[in-house]
Amino acid sequence: MNIGIFTDTYFPQVSGVATSIQTLKNDLERKGNSVYIFTTTDPNVSKDTIEPNIFRLGSVPFISFTDRRIAIRGMFHAVELAKELKLDIIHTQTEFSLGMIGKFVAKQLKIPFVHTYHTMYEDYLHYVLNGHLLKPYHVKQMSRMFLKNASGVVAPSKQVKSTLDRYKIKSPISIIPTGVDLSEYTKPVNTMHLREKLGISSDTPVILMLSRIALEKKIDHMLRSMPELLKYDPDIMLVIVGNGPDFDELVKMSEDLGISDNVIFTGEVDHDSISPYYHMADLFVSSSDTESQGLTYIEAIASGVKIVVRSAPYTDQLLSDPSVGVTFNQDSQLVPRIIAYLDHPNSFDDREARQKILYNISSDGFGNAILDFYHKAEDYFVREELSDSSINPEEYSND
Repeated sequence: MNIGIFTDTYFPQVSGVATSIQTLKNDLERKGNSVYIFTTTDPNVSKDTIEPNIFRLGSVPFISFTDRRIAIRGMFHAVELAKELKLDIIHTQTEFSLGMIGKFVAKQLKIPFVHTYHTMYEDYLHYVLNGHLLKPYHVKQMSRMFLKNASGVVAPSKQVKSTLDRYKIKSPISIIPTGVDLSEYTKPVNTMHLREKLGISSDTPVILMLSRIALEKKIDHMLRSMPELLKYDPDIMLVIVGNGPDFDELVKMSEDLGISDNVIFTGEVDHDSISPYYHMADLFVSSSDTESQGLTYIEAIASGVKIVVRSAPYTDQLLSDPSVGVTFNQDSQLVPRIIAYLDHPNSFDDREARQKILYNISSDGFGNAILDFYHKAEDYFVREELSDSSINPEEYSND
Protein backbone atom coordinates (compact mmCIF):
# COMPACT_ATOMS: atom_id res chain seq x y z
CA MET A 1 0.00 0.00 0.00
CA ASN A 2 0.95 3.63 -0.48
CA ILE A 3 0.10 5.30 2.83
CA GLY A 4 0.06 9.03 3.60
CA ILE A 5 0.38 9.94 7.29
CA PHE A 6 -0.60 13.53 8.11
CA THR A 7 0.59 14.91 11.44
CA ASP A 8 1.32 18.27 13.06
CA THR A 9 3.92 16.59 15.29
CA TYR A 10 6.94 14.66 14.10
CA PHE A 11 10.64 14.40 14.89
CA PRO A 12 12.70 16.31 15.89
CA GLN A 13 9.77 17.32 18.11
CA VAL A 14 9.72 14.88 21.01
CA SER A 15 6.31 13.45 21.88
CA GLY A 16 4.45 10.19 22.22
CA VAL A 17 2.64 10.92 18.95
CA ALA A 18 5.91 11.37 17.05
CA THR A 19 7.26 8.13 18.51
CA SER A 20 4.07 6.27 17.67
CA ILE A 21 4.17 7.46 14.06
CA GLN A 22 7.82 6.54 13.60
CA THR A 23 7.20 3.08 15.06
CA LEU A 24 4.27 2.56 12.70
CA LYS A 25 6.18 3.91 9.68
CA ASN A 26 9.17 1.63 10.30
CA ASP A 27 7.07 -1.50 10.72
CA LEU A 28 4.81 -0.83 7.72
CA GLU A 29 7.88 -0.29 5.56
CA ARG A 30 9.43 -3.53 6.85
CA LYS A 31 6.28 -5.24 5.63
CA GLY A 32 6.74 -3.87 2.10
CA ASN A 33 4.49 -0.78 2.19
CA SER A 34 5.44 2.76 1.21
CA VAL A 35 4.82 5.37 3.91
CA TYR A 36 4.95 9.13 3.34
CA ILE A 37 4.90 11.62 6.20
CA PHE A 38 3.22 15.01 5.67
CA THR A 39 4.07 17.29 8.58
CA THR A 40 5.03 20.81 9.63
CA THR A 41 8.28 22.66 9.09
CA ASP A 42 10.52 22.81 12.16
CA PRO A 43 13.11 25.44 13.11
CA ASN A 44 15.48 22.62 14.08
CA VAL A 45 15.36 21.14 10.58
CA SER A 46 17.26 23.06 7.91
CA LYS A 47 15.51 23.66 4.60
CA ASP A 48 18.46 21.94 2.95
CA THR A 49 18.03 18.76 4.99
CA ILE A 50 17.13 15.74 2.86
CA GLU A 51 14.43 13.66 4.56
CA PRO A 52 13.31 10.76 2.35
CA ASN A 53 9.53 10.41 2.13
CA ILE A 54 8.94 13.32 4.54
CA PHE A 55 7.18 16.44 3.24
CA ARG A 56 7.10 19.56 5.42
CA LEU A 57 4.48 22.28 4.95
CA GLY A 58 5.05 25.89 6.06
CA SER A 59 4.02 26.35 9.70
CA VAL A 60 4.02 28.62 12.76
CA PRO A 61 4.01 27.87 16.51
CA PHE A 62 0.62 26.85 17.88
CA ILE A 63 -1.14 29.22 20.30
CA SER A 64 -0.73 28.07 23.95
CA PHE A 65 1.49 25.16 22.79
CA THR A 66 4.43 27.12 21.35
CA ASP A 67 6.59 23.97 21.18
CA ARG A 68 4.03 22.53 18.74
CA ARG A 69 3.27 23.86 15.27
CA ILE A 70 0.40 24.25 12.79
CA ALA A 71 0.64 24.41 8.99
CA ILE A 72 -0.40 27.68 7.36
CA ARG A 73 -0.03 26.73 3.70
CA GLY A 74 0.58 23.81 1.38
CA MET A 75 -2.89 22.28 1.02
CA PHE A 76 -2.92 22.19 -2.80
CA HIS A 77 0.75 21.22 -2.93
CA ALA A 78 -0.12 18.25 -0.70
CA VAL A 79 -2.86 17.22 -3.15
CA GLU A 80 -0.42 17.26 -6.07
CA LEU A 81 2.16 15.28 -4.09
CA ALA A 82 -0.45 12.72 -3.06
CA LYS A 83 -1.48 12.25 -6.71
CA GLU A 84 2.14 11.72 -7.77
CA LEU A 85 2.64 9.22 -4.94
CA LYS A 86 -0.60 7.43 -5.86
CA LEU A 87 -1.69 7.22 -2.22
CA ASP A 88 -4.18 4.47 -1.39
CA ILE A 89 -5.20 5.75 2.04
CA ILE A 90 -4.75 8.81 4.28
CA HIS A 91 -4.03 8.30 7.99
CA THR A 92 -4.44 11.53 9.98
CA GLN A 93 -2.85 11.84 13.42
CA THR A 94 -4.13 15.29 14.41
CA GLU A 95 -7.46 17.08 14.38
CA PHE A 96 -5.82 20.39 13.48
CA SER A 97 -3.94 21.74 10.48
CA LEU A 98 -2.38 18.65 8.87
CA GLY A 99 -5.46 16.65 9.85
CA MET A 100 -7.72 19.04 7.92
CA ILE A 101 -5.30 18.99 4.98
CA GLY A 102 -5.27 15.18 5.08
CA LYS A 103 -9.08 15.10 4.92
CA PHE A 104 -9.04 17.51 1.98
CA VAL A 105 -6.46 15.43 0.12
CA ALA A 106 -8.48 12.24 0.67
CA LYS A 107 -11.61 13.91 -0.66
CA GLN A 108 -9.83 15.22 -3.76
CA LEU A 109 -8.28 11.81 -4.51
CA LYS A 110 -11.49 9.94 -3.61
CA ILE A 111 -9.63 7.63 -1.22
CA PRO A 112 -10.45 6.72 2.41
CA PHE A 113 -9.13 8.67 5.35
CA VAL A 114 -8.70 7.09 8.78
CA HIS A 115 -7.68 8.73 12.03
CA THR A 116 -5.90 7.96 15.29
CA TYR A 117 -7.44 9.84 18.22
CA HIS A 118 -4.38 10.44 20.40
CA THR A 119 -5.37 13.21 22.78
CA MET A 120 -8.05 13.45 25.47
CA TYR A 121 -8.65 17.14 24.88
CA GLU A 122 -10.97 17.59 27.85
CA ASP A 123 -7.86 17.27 30.04
CA TYR A 124 -6.17 20.19 28.25
CA LEU A 125 -8.86 22.87 28.23
CA HIS A 126 -7.04 24.82 30.96
CA TYR A 127 -4.45 25.85 28.36
CA VAL A 128 -6.99 28.04 26.52
CA LEU A 129 -7.79 31.11 28.63
CA ASN A 130 -7.58 28.99 31.79
CA GLY A 131 -10.51 26.89 30.69
CA HIS A 132 -12.94 29.83 30.38
CA LEU A 133 -13.31 29.69 26.59
CA LEU A 134 -13.64 26.02 25.61
CA LYS A 135 -15.78 23.47 27.43
CA PRO A 136 -16.10 19.66 27.07
CA TYR A 137 -19.14 20.23 24.85
CA HIS A 138 -16.94 22.07 22.35
CA VAL A 139 -14.47 19.18 22.31
CA LYS A 140 -17.31 16.79 21.54
CA GLN A 141 -18.57 18.96 18.68
CA MET A 142 -15.05 19.45 17.28
CA SER A 143 -14.35 15.71 17.38
CA ARG A 144 -17.65 14.81 15.73
CA MET A 145 -17.09 17.37 13.00
CA PHE A 146 -13.55 16.22 12.26
CA LEU A 147 -14.39 12.50 12.27
CA LYS A 148 -17.39 12.90 10.00
CA ASN A 149 -16.81 10.74 6.89
CA ALA A 150 -13.82 8.96 8.41
CA SER A 151 -13.64 5.34 7.24
CA GLY A 152 -12.23 4.23 10.57
CA VAL A 153 -10.90 5.55 13.87
CA VAL A 154 -8.08 4.07 15.95
CA ALA A 155 -8.54 4.35 19.72
CA PRO A 156 -5.24 3.53 21.47
CA SER A 157 -7.10 2.35 24.59
CA LYS A 158 -10.54 1.43 25.96
CA GLN A 159 -10.59 4.81 27.69
CA VAL A 160 -10.34 6.62 24.36
CA LYS A 161 -13.02 4.42 22.77
CA SER A 162 -15.37 5.10 25.69
CA THR A 163 -14.88 8.82 25.14
CA LEU A 164 -15.57 8.52 21.41
CA ASP A 165 -18.66 6.41 22.12
CA ARG A 166 -19.83 9.15 24.50
CA TYR A 167 -19.33 11.64 21.65
CA LYS A 168 -21.52 9.35 19.48
CA ILE A 169 -18.91 9.01 16.73
CA LYS A 170 -20.50 7.09 13.85
CA SER A 171 -17.36 5.85 12.10
CA PRO A 172 -16.09 2.32 12.95
CA ILE A 173 -13.75 2.43 15.97
CA SER A 174 -10.97 -0.11 16.59
CA ILE A 175 -8.97 -0.36 19.81
CA ILE A 176 -5.33 -0.74 18.76
CA PRO A 177 -2.72 -0.05 21.47
CA THR A 178 0.29 1.83 20.16
CA GLY A 179 3.25 -0.44 19.55
CA VAL A 180 6.87 -0.10 20.61
CA ASP A 181 10.01 -1.27 18.82
CA LEU A 182 11.05 -3.56 21.66
CA SER A 183 14.53 -4.17 20.25
CA GLU A 184 15.60 -0.73 21.48
CA TYR A 185 14.69 -1.53 25.08
CA THR A 186 15.18 -5.26 25.55
CA LYS A 187 18.85 -5.38 24.55
CA PRO A 188 21.48 -5.11 27.34
CA VAL A 189 22.69 -1.59 28.12
CA ASN A 190 25.78 -0.47 30.06
CA THR A 191 24.41 2.30 32.26
CA MET A 192 27.56 3.16 34.22
CA HIS A 193 28.62 5.87 31.76
CA LEU A 194 25.23 7.59 32.10
CA ARG A 195 25.28 7.38 35.90
CA GLU A 196 28.78 8.87 35.91
CA LYS A 197 27.65 11.64 33.56
CA LEU A 198 24.79 12.49 35.93
CA GLY A 199 26.98 12.17 39.01
CA ILE A 200 25.08 9.18 40.42
CA SER A 201 26.92 6.29 42.05
CA SER A 202 26.23 2.68 41.06
CA ASP A 203 24.38 1.84 44.30
CA THR A 204 22.19 4.96 44.49
CA PRO A 205 18.44 4.26 44.05
CA VAL A 206 17.14 6.13 40.99
CA ILE A 207 13.52 7.01 40.30
CA LEU A 208 12.83 8.05 36.70
CA MET A 209 10.14 10.36 35.33
CA LEU A 210 10.06 10.92 31.58
CA SER A 211 7.51 13.17 29.91
CA ARG A 212 6.74 16.58 28.53
CA ILE A 213 7.35 19.03 31.38
CA ALA A 214 3.87 20.49 31.54
CA LEU A 215 1.12 21.10 34.07
CA GLU A 216 -1.07 18.15 33.05
CA LYS A 217 1.74 15.64 33.72
CA LYS A 218 1.50 16.49 37.46
CA ILE A 219 5.22 16.18 38.05
CA ASP A 220 4.75 18.57 40.99
CA HIS A 221 2.91 15.78 42.85
CA MET A 222 6.05 13.65 42.80
CA LEU A 223 8.22 16.59 43.85
CA ARG A 224 5.97 17.19 46.85
CA SER A 225 6.31 13.52 47.78
CA MET A 226 10.10 13.61 47.72
CA PRO A 227 10.66 15.02 51.28
CA GLU A 228 8.78 12.03 52.74
CA LEU A 229 10.64 9.63 50.45
CA LEU A 230 13.99 11.09 51.50
CA LYS A 231 13.18 10.29 55.14
CA TYR A 232 13.17 6.65 54.04
CA ASP A 233 16.45 6.98 52.11
CA PRO A 234 18.26 10.36 51.90
CA ASP A 235 20.33 9.13 48.93
CA ILE A 236 17.43 8.57 46.51
CA MET A 237 17.77 10.49 43.24
CA LEU A 238 14.82 11.59 41.13
CA VAL A 239 15.78 12.00 37.45
CA ILE A 240 13.29 13.96 35.35
CA VAL A 241 13.83 13.67 31.60
CA GLY A 242 12.12 16.06 29.20
CA ASN A 243 11.37 19.69 28.47
CA GLY A 244 8.28 21.82 28.27
CA PRO A 245 6.54 25.06 29.28
CA ASP A 246 6.71 24.46 33.05
CA PHE A 247 10.38 23.43 33.23
CA ASP A 248 11.66 26.52 35.09
CA GLU A 249 8.70 26.51 37.49
CA LEU A 250 9.37 22.92 38.54
CA VAL A 251 13.10 23.54 38.95
CA LYS A 252 12.24 26.41 41.31
CA MET A 253 9.74 24.21 43.17
CA SER A 254 12.44 21.61 43.84
CA GLU A 255 14.62 24.39 45.25
CA ASP A 256 11.80 25.74 47.43
CA LEU A 257 11.14 22.23 48.76
CA GLY A 258 14.80 21.83 49.64
CA ILE A 259 15.19 18.72 47.48
CA SER A 260 17.24 20.12 44.59
CA ASP A 261 20.29 18.05 45.59
CA ASN A 262 18.22 14.91 44.99
CA VAL A 263 16.51 15.97 41.76
CA ILE A 264 18.14 16.08 38.32
CA PHE A 265 16.39 17.80 35.41
CA THR A 266 18.14 16.55 32.27
CA GLY A 267 16.22 18.64 29.76
CA GLU A 268 15.17 17.16 26.43
CA VAL A 269 16.86 13.92 25.39
CA ASP A 270 16.78 12.62 21.83
CA HIS A 271 14.47 9.60 21.64
CA ASP A 272 17.21 7.44 20.16
CA SER A 273 19.20 8.00 23.38
CA ILE A 274 16.38 7.28 25.85
CA SER A 275 16.93 3.55 26.47
CA PRO A 276 19.90 3.92 28.91
CA TYR A 277 17.79 6.18 31.15
CA TYR A 278 15.21 3.43 31.62
CA HIS A 279 17.86 0.78 32.25
CA MET A 280 19.64 3.03 34.73
CA ALA A 281 16.51 3.46 36.87
CA ASP A 282 15.34 1.30 39.75
CA LEU A 283 11.75 2.45 39.26
CA PHE A 284 9.68 4.46 36.78
CA VAL A 285 7.04 6.80 38.23
CA SER A 286 4.30 8.95 36.71
CA SER A 287 1.70 11.12 38.45
CA SER A 288 -0.10 12.00 35.23
CA ASP A 289 -3.79 11.21 34.87
CA THR A 290 -4.09 12.26 31.22
CA GLU A 291 -2.34 9.33 29.51
CA SER A 292 -4.46 7.66 26.85
CA GLN A 293 -1.75 5.26 25.67
CA GLY A 294 1.28 5.72 27.96
CA LEU A 295 4.16 5.01 25.57
CA THR A 296 6.73 5.78 28.26
CA TYR A 297 5.04 3.17 30.47
CA ILE A 298 5.47 0.55 27.77
CA GLU A 299 9.08 1.56 27.13
CA ALA A 300 9.83 1.25 30.85
CA ILE A 301 8.21 -2.19 31.02
CA ALA A 302 10.16 -3.31 27.94
CA SER A 303 13.35 -2.17 29.68
CA GLY A 304 12.56 -4.38 32.66
CA VAL A 305 11.79 -1.49 35.02
CA LYS A 306 8.76 -1.75 37.30
CA ILE A 307 6.42 1.20 37.20
CA VAL A 308 4.26 3.09 39.68
CA VAL A 309 1.67 5.25 37.91
CA ARG A 310 -1.62 6.94 38.66
CA SER A 311 -4.76 4.85 38.38
CA ALA A 312 -6.82 5.33 35.21
CA PRO A 313 -8.81 3.01 32.95
CA TYR A 314 -5.76 2.53 30.71
CA THR A 315 -3.25 1.86 33.51
CA ASP A 316 -5.60 -0.36 35.49
CA GLN A 317 -5.99 -2.55 32.42
CA LEU A 318 -2.25 -2.54 31.69
CA LEU A 319 -1.03 -3.28 35.23
CA SER A 320 -2.78 -6.44 36.32
CA ASP A 321 0.35 -7.98 37.88
CA PRO A 322 2.81 -6.40 40.39
CA SER A 323 5.62 -8.06 38.42
CA VAL A 324 5.06 -5.27 35.92
CA GLY A 325 3.87 -2.39 38.10
CA VAL A 326 1.12 -0.94 40.27
CA THR A 327 -1.17 2.08 40.28
CA PHE A 328 -2.13 4.56 42.97
CA ASN A 329 -5.26 6.66 43.44
CA GLN A 330 -4.19 9.22 46.04
CA ASP A 331 -0.88 11.04 46.43
CA SER A 332 -0.64 9.55 49.93
CA GLN A 333 -0.32 6.09 48.33
CA LEU A 334 2.61 7.05 46.08
CA VAL A 335 5.48 6.87 48.60
CA PRO A 336 4.40 3.53 50.20
CA ARG A 337 4.20 1.90 46.76
CA ILE A 338 7.64 3.21 45.79
CA ILE A 339 9.15 2.02 49.07
CA ALA A 340 7.58 -1.44 48.67
CA TYR A 341 9.45 -1.92 45.38
CA LEU A 342 12.71 -0.44 46.66
CA ASP A 343 12.59 -2.64 49.78
CA HIS A 344 11.81 -5.82 47.83
CA PRO A 345 13.36 -5.41 44.36
CA ASN A 346 13.26 -9.13 43.52
CA SER A 347 9.95 -10.10 45.09
CA PHE A 348 7.91 -9.53 41.96
CA ASP A 349 9.76 -11.09 39.07
CA ASP A 350 7.23 -13.10 37.08
CA ARG A 351 8.86 -12.86 33.65
CA GLU A 352 5.84 -14.47 31.97
CA ALA A 353 3.54 -11.63 33.02
CA ARG A 354 5.91 -9.07 31.52
CA GLN A 355 6.40 -11.04 28.29
CA LYS A 356 2.63 -11.27 27.79
CA ILE A 357 2.32 -7.50 27.87
CA LEU A 358 5.31 -7.03 25.59
CA TYR A 359 3.89 -9.43 23.01
CA ASN A 360 0.64 -7.47 22.91
CA ILE A 361 2.36 -4.14 22.28
CA SER A 362 5.22 -5.15 19.95
CA SER A 363 5.70 -3.01 16.85
CA ASP A 364 5.14 -6.11 14.71
CA GLY A 365 1.72 -6.74 16.24
CA PHE A 366 0.93 -3.02 16.01
CA GLY A 367 1.77 -2.92 12.30
CA ASN A 368 -0.29 -6.04 11.56
CA ALA A 369 -3.28 -4.62 13.42
CA ILE A 370 -3.07 -1.30 11.55
CA LEU A 371 -2.79 -3.02 8.16
CA ASP A 372 -5.89 -5.07 8.94
CA PHE A 373 -7.60 -1.86 10.04
CA TYR A 374 -6.66 -0.19 6.71
CA HIS A 375 -8.17 -3.04 4.69
CA LYS A 376 -11.42 -2.89 6.68
CA ALA A 377 -11.48 0.88 6.21
CA GLU A 378 -11.12 0.46 2.46
CA ASP A 379 -14.06 -1.96 2.43
CA TYR A 380 -16.11 0.47 4.53
CA PHE A 381 -15.20 3.34 2.20
CA VAL A 382 -16.33 1.42 -0.89
CA ARG A 383 -19.61 0.41 0.78
CA GLU A 384 -20.29 4.03 1.78
CA GLU A 385 -19.49 5.25 -1.72
CA LEU A 386 -21.86 2.70 -3.24
CA SER A 387 -24.59 3.53 -0.75
CA ASP A 388 -24.37 7.20 -1.77
CA SER A 389 -24.73 6.35 -5.45
CA SER A 390 -27.62 5.04 -7.51
CA ILE A 391 -26.02 1.58 -7.47
CA ASN A 392 -27.45 -1.02 -5.15
CA PRO A 393 -24.52 -2.05 -2.88
CA GLU A 394 -26.16 -5.40 -2.19
CA GLU A 395 -25.45 -6.40 -5.78
CA TYR A 396 -21.73 -6.24 -5.13
CA SER A 397 -19.40 -8.38 -3.05
CA ASN A 398 -16.54 -6.99 -0.97
CA ASP A 399 -14.06 -7.63 -3.79
